Amino acid sequence: MERILDPLWEETNAEEPAPYLQHLADNRITLDVVPNGCRFFLQLTNDPRCHLELVEFLRLNTNDVLIPQALNVLPRYTGLKSLVLKGGHDFDENGKTKSGLLSSLPSELCSLSNLQHLDLSFNSLTELPLCVTSLSCLSSLLLCYNQIRTLPDTISNLRNLELLSIMSNQLAVLPGEIGQLGKLKTLDLSENKLACLPEDIAGLQECTELDLSGNCLTELPETMCQLVSLQQLHLHSNLLVSVPVGLAVLPSLKCLDLKNNQLRYVPEEIMNCPCVRLQGNPIGVAEPTPSTDDHVPVLKSKEIYLSSEDKSFLVTPDGGRVFLPLGPQFCFPLGAVSSNVTIYFRILPPDQEHVKLGHHDVLLSYTLELQPHDIQFNQDVEICIPYFVKRSMRKRKVGKIIADIVAEDSLDVPNILVTPRTLRKREVVIRTYSGENWTDLATTICTKRNLAICRVPHFSWFFVVSRLVKDQCQVPKDGEVLFSSVDQNIRIDFPPGATEETRTISMQVLPVSTADLQRITGDSQSTTSPLLCLSQSSSDNFLCPVKIQLPLPTGVTGDTLDRSRLVLLHGDPQAQNWTDITSQVVFEITHIYARFQVDHFSWYWLWYTTKTYIGEMAKNVYTRLRMYQVNFVALQRKRDPEQVLLQCVPKQKVDTTMKKLKDRYKGPEPSDMVEIVEGEQFFAEFEQGLQLHSERPDCVNGKIVFVFYSRMKNIKEVYMTSQADRKEKDVKGQVSFYRGSVPAGLPKEATKHRKGPNSHWMATLPLKLPKLKLQYGENEMGKNGQSLPPLNLGNAETGYLTETNLSSIARRIGHEWKTIGRNLGLSTGELDRISYNKRDNLDEQIFDMLFSWARKIYDQQDCVQRLIEAMQESGRQDIAEEIEAVIKLGKQKYEQSILRLGLDQGNSSEDSAIAMSQS
Repeated sequence: MERILDPLWEETNAEEPAPYLQHLADNRITLDVVPNGCRFFLQLTNDPRCHLELVEFLRLNTNDVLIPQALNVLPRYTGLKSLVLKGGHDFDENGKTKSGLLSSLPSELCSLSNLQHLDLSFNSLTELPLCVTSLSCLSSLLLCYNQIRTLPDTISNLRNLELLSIMSNQLAVLPGEIGQLGKLKTLDLSENKLACLPEDIAGLQECTELDLSGNCLTELPETMCQLVSLQQLHLHSNLLVSVPVGLAVLPSLKCLDLKNNQLRYVPEEIMNCPCVRLQGNPIGVAEPTPSTDDHVPVLKSKEIYLSSEDKSFLVTPDGGRVFLPLGPQFCFPLGAVSSNVTIYFRILPPDQEHVKLGHHDVLLSYTLELQPHDIQFNQDVEICIPYFVKRSMRKRKVGKIIADIVAEDSLDVPNILVTPRTLRKREVVIRTYSGENWTDLATTICTKRNLAICRVPHFSWFFVVSRLVKDQCQVPKDGEVLFSSVDQNIRIDFPPGATEETRTISMQVLPVSTADLQRITGDSQSTTSPLLCLSQSSSDNFLCPVKIQLPLPTGVTGDTLDRSRLVLLHGDPQAQNWTDITSQVVFEITHIYARFQVDHFSWYWLWYTTKTYIGEMAKNVYTRLRMYQVNFVALQRKRDPEQVLLQCVPKQKVDTTMKKLKDRYKGPEPSDMVEIVEGEQFFAEFEQGLQLHSERPDCVNGKIVFVFYSRMKNIKEVYMTSQADRKEKDVKGQVSFYRGSVPAGLPKEATKHRKGPNSHWMATLPLKLPKLKLQYGENEMGKNGQSLPPLNLGNAETGYLTETNLSSIARRIGHEWKTIGRNLGLSTGELDRISYNKRDNLDEQIFDMLFSWARKIYDQQDCVQRLIEAMQESGRQDIAEEIEAVIKLGKQKYEQSILRLGLDQGNSSEDSAIAMSQS
């Protein structure tokens, strides 16, 4: 390849090279992240030793004050194929990104006839410069984060354009000429002000991804149903009230995102489309009617639809309705706040800190945190949180759509296992933290939309649970009768004079299946009544006995009853002990009822059994009734055996889960059945030569922490590595699952004795890391036959990426690898060479591209940041975020190691040297 800098000069000139020459790399000039980059660029341009026509890739920072002068000399770079003129590199005093100084382009830039990639993002453009539409070879044009209001009709001149991104501008109208871009594959018009679309958009016959989210669209042209190549159509966060039916039959469509619109009716064809997302729409809900409560005026003023990137929203005294991603909604009535208030929100995966459950509670949602916690509203705010139930196959409709949304959302969402039939014996409530303890709020259920709704005067943490139905009543001096809504045969009679002051009585009933009881006890002769849980607002005993009526145990009547087998147990919910109090009460037996009297409340359980000492047996039965039967799964990804999927799967779903995973994963059969309690913590540890590759936020001392929730997926994917050398042979190890929190050191007894009632061990599954294969960039040999040193990008202080990290990144890249390569600065020739040499193997093409780039720039300070930016520019924000997370974790580990050595800023250099020598 020809050199930009004259090679003859390099050989004969002994002087120190000018500073700006260090930014030359083959046919690329990268100065966007270099201080005074434009000054260096101007010096380079005026240097007679440089062949400007050989430059193909150029990056400049448009926040630089010399950018106007730099623009004037750009036409001299006639060989340019990629030009990046981006702002956003500087920040104001509030930490907000500054737009670039670019508001126009000189008309002479139309002479850059070879230009294929142009990025003008994060600038101050209000219109598209006309010279851009003269660049007929352009294949990608990025105009994100400007102030562009209109596009010229000459946009149709860009006939070779394949990618056009104009997200986050001020576009209100789209010209019909946009439909003449016949080669366009990706069009991003999100976060603009479009109210309608031209009919000519049907001309985009090659378009596979169209993003119109975050606009003001109320309807779509029918011609959109002619976009036969469309795979991704993003329409969320608009004002759509209808959608064309024909969208459902687009042959290539994989995602139709209609979340957070105003769709009250959706055609059945769209409803049944497996790729549709409809969360956040008022489907099936009539127009709101005025409230009869004069103190809470009906709100119709404003609605806000937030995206997954938003973390806050503004509430004004006028009120408003707010729709969060994944479905939560708020309604702020008029006058709820006296002045503008910023509300911050988080949707948190469940953990023991943010989720408090009772013995028979089931979690049905993630935790919603709203801040500030101490804010008090002038009027109660309505909160709606979605929960999920399983509809029958004949009555799915809205339930099916919610299930599809749940299956495709980025967060792990609850498995849809709670059935309407189950909920008749249970109830759905919203639980919140009141500042001192967790309480259940008065909750209304919208069954059509599966929403739990409550009203609150302040903000805190909120989540939805299914609990045993709680029946309550107020007992005055005159007495009262309380019936169970779960079992009408259960009642409590409070005689007059039982209390001097009015008390609140709560009653919950847990039905106990005879089949479950006999399976747990192994006794086919035992049977019980429902378990009765009673509580009251006062700690004082009743002044006179209260009569309790329970149905006789299943299969027993007053005529056949053997009183010697009838046992009444008193339960202590705190100690979880059961005491036989049969001798302390007098039974009144009828044909189907048993009645007795008590003067205080607790839990009562009526048994019919031949056993004599049943306290411990009842304790065991009660514990087992709370448990779920699960199997553990540990599978390795076929393409990357270091990537391991760990999952705790309900017994009845194991076969289905394994069938879904078999195409991408391989590994041992699931573990034997294990019983575990809702909300119980457990952890997984790699053993026998295997270990976790790197720490994660959910890891402690190399162990992966889980909390079991029966309605959650309970799944994590991690990377493991080996302590042993894998160059010669496979490494065989295992992963084990243990109950409880992670101990400081796993007791030897836990590893030696893995059976018995006191064992923390639950299951062990074998894993194997295959012998290492030679991959490009890994274990490469240098020219002298010696292996090259490990390839690390960056450094420990600023965070770095290892070869393993790069390999993981490479495995995430797909057919867009050439775009990423161009954004990394690789020439078209290099990419074509890689494409040809590895034409039969996409994986090798990707590895070759990434590692050839890494070998060139691994010692440059900004190499990691350039990789992150290249991923963002290529539309792979997911990979960019993964890299940032790895770098952040690396920095934290480095800082912790520095502190351990005593090298923090508080120590002198002499102390630091002593500490390091001692270490």
